[in-house]
Amino acid sequence: MMPDYAKSLPNTMNHFVHPFTQLAAVEVSGPNVIMSGQGARVTDRDGRELLDGFAGLWCVNIGYGRSEVVEAARQQMSKLPYASSFFGSANEPALQLAKELVRLSPDSLQHVFFTLGGSDAVDSALKIIRYFFNVTGRPEKNHVIALERGYHGVSSAGAGLTGLSSCHRFFDLPLPYQHHIPSHYRYRSTYGGTDAEIISGSVAALEAKVAGLGGSSKVAAFFCEPVQGSGGVIVPPEGWLAAMRDACAKLDILFVVDEVITGFGRTGQLFACDWERIQPDLMTIAKGLTSGYSPMGAVLISEEIYRALVDQVPSDLAFAHGFTYTGHPVSASVALACLEIYQREQLPENSKTVGAYLLKGLEALREHPWIGDVRGKGLLAAVELVANRETREPFDPGLGVSQLVRKKAYENGLIVRAFADNVIGLAPPLIVSEDDVDQMLDRLARAIHAAKTELDGA
Repeated sequence: MMPDYAKSLPNTMNHFVHPFTQLAAVEVSGPNVIMSGQGARVTDRDGRELLDGFAGLWCVNIGYGRSEVVEAARQQMSKLPYASSFFGSANEPALQLAKELVRLSPDSLQHVFFTLGGSDAVDSALKIIRYFFNVTGRPEKNHVIALERGYHGVSSAGAGLTGLSSCHRFFDLPLPYQHHIPSHYRYRSTYGGTDAEIISGSVAALEAKVAGLGGSSKVAAFFCEPVQGSGGVIVPPEGWLAAMRDACAKLDILFVVDEVITGFGRTGQLFACDWERIQPDLMTIAKGLTSGYSPMGAVLISEEIYRALVDQVPSDLAFAHGFTYTGHPVSASVALACLEIYQREQLPENSKTVGAYLLKGLEALREHPWIGDVRGKGLLAAVELVANRETREPFDPGLGVSQLVRKKAYENGLIVRAFADNVIGLAPPLIVSEDDVDQMLDRLARAIHAAKTELDGA
């Protein structure tokens, strides 16, 4: 017999556990159920059409309903729905995709290890780094450094590398070998107000952290996102990424770029590394790789690291890491179809031009007393809401301002992301037009106004 408390729950909540959700709240409200999608719009279970201002979860870059991607998946499922990549086996789509990713990515990256998504790509990168230094006789190089407010997934290891307290609390994280330095967060900078101060301050902080951990002989790698995503869409000053890459080279530590969010045109280049011609030692990717149509991620690896995995181990020792679905043929076929669309339709260029239009439109909303900061790059943008624009005083977290704005946006036909610290994020599909952006801006403005009216009345 069903217990009495369960009878009151929305029927979908009896069994489904939502990620990154205040579970008690959704037990009361029930979930927003999305039923279909076409282009940059989705329709929910109540028949409401919404502009998807967040591309699912930063991932549906090519938009919904792309028949050529569905057909690629159908054909591959009919021909070969699964093939193991263990024990030296492979399938043609995965081999072709690895070759194409190496062609498109920074020249330093020559090998590809496939995962199911971004979190296990980061986890795989951490394991590869540990393996690399162990087999090359440097086991003491095992500390890793990342940025506060950075996001590197939520695997058991990656969640500690993530620099968000909500991903640590009650999970016993970060792990002892994981460390953080302050973000390049310009609006609330701890380094100073100018770009030069932020860059020099970040380099100095990295150098100090390495020294504090015992020097370069103890530190393996530095991880960063070209634009911090879940930390609130925090864009570094121009030149920051190159300066940190140079600092890592001087410190003899690996430079790992997490392009899970920024890859595949999101910032206006195919990879955000391309803006400053960065050559990383490893790079993690996912999301836009398959545009969310099928799960897949990857770690791109330099020749030096790969050769150590091949040459510096006993001949009878396998590289004992991998997943059942590594190099899944259907996901690889989907990814190849997506890559063809990115290039044929020049979606990174559209992201750059329409993204500039979006940022200009968000700047025009600054007249609202709640908007303290506007920031973005390509079709990756955010507004930060504050209680006092002059002093940059944040809202009391208990007010739930960003969540209220997100709710009002949904009621006005727009999906946005509500981050901690009252930041509203926008990352629509890369196919959006300026007309789509105008509608997003109008609906966001109405949502902010409605939220303020409700709080003022309360």
